[in-house]
Amino acid sequence: MNNQPVTFAVIGTGLIGPRHAAAIIKTPKARLACIVDPNPAASAVAAELNVPLFDSVAEMLASPLKPQAAIICTPNHTHVSISKTLLDANVSVLCEKPIATDLAAAAGLLNHVKQSSAKFAVGHHRRFNRYFRATKAAMPSLGRVIAVSGLWTLYKPPPYFEGVGEWRKDGANGGAILINLVHDVDVLQFLLGPIVRVSAEETIKQRGFHAEEGAAILLKFQSGCVGTFIVSDAVPSPHNFESGTGENPTIPATGMDFYRIFGTEASLSVPDMKRWSYDGRDKSWTQELKEESLSVEGSKIPFELQVEQFVNVVRGEEEPMCSGEDAVRALIVVEAVKKAMKQGTAIDIPC
Repeated sequence: MNNQPVTFAVIGTGLIGPRHAAAIIKTPKARLACIVDPNPAASAVAAELNVPLFDSVAEMLASPLKPQAAIICTPNHTHVSISKTLLDANVSVLCEKPIATDLAAAAGLLNHVKQSSAKFAVGHHRRFNRYFRATKAAMPSLGRVIAVSGLWTLYKPPPYFEGVGEWRKDGANGGAILINLVHDVDVLQFLLGPIVRVSAEETIKQRGFHAEEGAAILLKFQSGCVGTFIVSDAVPSPHNFESGTGENPTIPATGMDFYRIFGTEASLSVPDMKRWSYDGRDKSWTQELKEESLSVEGSKIPFELQVEQFVNVVRGEEEPMCSGEDAVRALIVVEAVKKAMKQGTAIDIPC
């Protein structure tokens, strides 16, 4: 077994890149070799991390510091081209979500992956979150899942859309559906199986950008489960993954729930992990429900667990937690949501 650390580059030093870099540094089986970003502000990040900085992927690949793996943390529309360049250079890729901004580009990337000897995975890191792992373990105790209700609602301030974040105003590359809802779509399919039909209505726009600010969505799963979801990045609210779990250190933790899952035997709210049931007694609305709090084991932060797992993927010891095919499935659903929102009709999604 190879015990040498796998060398990594982090491509992009915006909001998420430094968090990935910190996860690499904390992982004994990995080593941060360099970062890549032409933005002048990246020099301060490189100095803080004490690693070399390259202006371009080409410059990095031509150097003696060419890594074994790279994490792509650049604007959405660049994910495919950068992934292909790295794969062609036999550098394994962990690409931030979404895998692409459209299905044609995503399909082209998957074909590229099949022709490469390098490994490829997508950073839907919430699959590693301890609350979702606990939820996955608790699913059988709920019986058959009948319905789910979800929220991702908070307020993004103006600076998020300025400077290097200008692309987030774009209707094709930005917006709460492609940037944020795609996370929840991946998690919901991870927990409940494929989504096969969606309907959606867009929320009121307040900023005047081309990108949408949110939507109300109806979901139908292959299992027969139905769901509702509200996503908005323009309302004051504690109901979202980041606030609920406290995973993102830049967003104050509230512990408030953002998922409610309803089964034939019990219901569960996440992340407070409260399970409600009749505890084996006859079911009746006149019967008092039993409330119990399910235990959630402590763990490393998901970014660190993701790096650890990807090291094993690079070494050929494991399959990716989130494959390119998994990520495309999430992209298919968010594209269907956008189409449903525009057309005002339900969109069927083939399995």
